[in-house]
Amino acid sequence: MIRQYIIFLLKQVKNYKNSNIWVEYPLKINELNKRLDILVQFNEKPHILIECKTPKTPITQKTFDQISIYNKTIKAPFLMISNGIKNFIFQVDKYNKKFLFLKYIP
Repeated sequence: MIRQYIIFLLKQVKNYKNSNIWVEYPLKINELNKRLDILVQFNEKPHILIECKTPKTPITQKTFDQISIYNKTIKAPFLMISNGIKNFIFQVDKYNKKFLFLKYIP
């Protein structure tokens, strides 16, 4: 349900097109097949990587580690984690190797 709500926001509020939103995008990491919850592309390049959790699932350091590992392959400039209660949106500062937290979805 969280995933559907985020997709709704991406399309209705941020005006991203269906063709730019990939759900359960396949990804291979260390020979393991993974799936990204949502990948938003802009100009045919990864733009936002989104990890969705259930409202009962707390967002922990493990969640941040998970999306960071995925993004080593994807290289999206923006990341988002949501469990529907808490939302973390951040920009990747690859030069200083840190995250810049944002208030809004880019």
